Amino acid sequence: MNSSAHTPARAHSFSLSSSSSELAALGAWREMPRVQQPTWPDESARAGVFDQLRAAPPLVFAGEVDVLRGRLAAAARGEAFLLQGGDCAETFAESTADRIRNKIRTILQMAAVLTYGASVPVIKMGRMAGQFAKPRSADEETRDGLTLPTYRGDAVNGHGFTETDRLPDPERLWRTYTTSAQTLNLLRAFTAGGFADLREVHSWNQGFVSGPGYDRYEQLAREIDKAVRFMNAIGADFDAIQGVEFYSSHEALLLDYEEALSRIDSRTGEVYDCSGHFLWIGERTRQLDGAHVDFLSRVRNPIGVKLGPDASVQDALALIDALDPEREPGRLTFITRMGAGKIRDRLPALVEGVRDAGAQVAWVTDPMHGNTITSSNGYKTRRFEDILDEVVGFFEVHRALGTVPAGLHMELTGDDVTEVLGGAGLIDEAGLERRYETLVDPRLNHQQSLELAFLVAEMLAER
Repeated sequence: MNSSAHTPARAHSFSLSSSSSELAALGAWREMPRVQQPTWPDESARAGVFDQLRAAPPLVFAGEVDVLRGRLAAAARGEAFLLQGGDCAETFAESTADRIRNKIRTILQMAAVLTYGASVPVIKMGRMAGQFAKPRSADEETRDGLTLPTYRGDAVNGHGFTETDRLPDPERLWRTYTTSAQTLNLLRAFTAGGFADLREVHSWNQGFVSGPGYDRYEQLAREIDKAVRFMNAIGADFDAIQGVEFYSSHEALLLDYEEALSRIDSRTGEVYDCSGHFLWIGERTRQLDGAHVDFLSRVRNPIGVKLGPDASVQDALALIDALDPEREPGRLTFITRMGAGKIRDRLPALVEGVRDAGAQVAWVTDPMHGNTITSSNGYKTRRFEDILDEVVGFFEVHRALGTVPAGLHMELTGDDVTEVLGGAGLIDEAGLERRYETLVDPRLNHQQSLELAFLVAEMLAER
């Protein structure tokens, strides 16, 4: 393995260029079948924003991306575990310091619990600083006889149902960049400035288990507390746990944005998409002859691909050939989104087929997207018990096959929203009306996220 994967990014001497023939080749996606792309009303305006983004500083650096690739290779071997969480779709209005802090805090709390259960490092990754666009099932939406373009996320248009709001505006790509930069600035400050100290995170979790309905997790919390106090008593080196690595990720959906933020690393001459550390291709955009697969095959970032219940072994192997032809550890992650009722039937063949082909991918579960329902009072929601059941099924399949469950991919928030039914807090359908805030998909709230972490920690301890 390249030694740079374990070297802090600051130790690398490199620069990033925004002009070369390799970058020009990225534009080949424009000549390929492409889906889920907005129709920009003014090509000159789009081109102007593209040039602005091309000249802007990168949001992440090649050295950081290389470190993450090594971490994900360890997760694929069972030597680490990925926790990837955040909003279904970020919004400009909610990208405030308090909201960002709460999401980071929730992920850190979950990671502390999972680290103890798994006895391996947990890779902390946010669906943050770039998750401002979402694929949609239809191009248009009709209300009361008025038909307008569908809302595709703040990176494209506004949520309000007016012609002005719904008109795709390329200037929103520039705001996506500046808001992502602000988010990353806060993220780095929080995770390096003492906020992520394990002792502080553990004290937050002690507060969680003291609440009503969470007493079943008290024993595990006591065990973690004992371990932390032991390390403190023997004078363990706490420098390593006063700060953490925290990576950003998003679905690489808007290819104008992704291309504009790609850069050449002077160390290797290779292309990195510097909009985020980890990028994924969605279930709706993973066509083998499509623009998204072609684009992401050309960049050095670690790549994820969502696989739904209809994905075949042939699909998976063809995606490996397209995105990871060298079979590089840490390069490719398969994020499965089957649904609780299908995962035990559909996942085994995929995992066996990939294993038998000799490919080493990281298998991660997304237990959110396959379990979406509509409540009787009209809310798009999910049941906590279904989310947990899909996670359990994911672990069961890997245990039976002797393969590695490498991580979790969650839609969550650090706030006390009421968007997912159930959990120890017993959110019912009437409860959805209290604080349903998402503009797209329902998210686990802070308490539900931590409850899931304690339950998964128990499963990890049995691996």
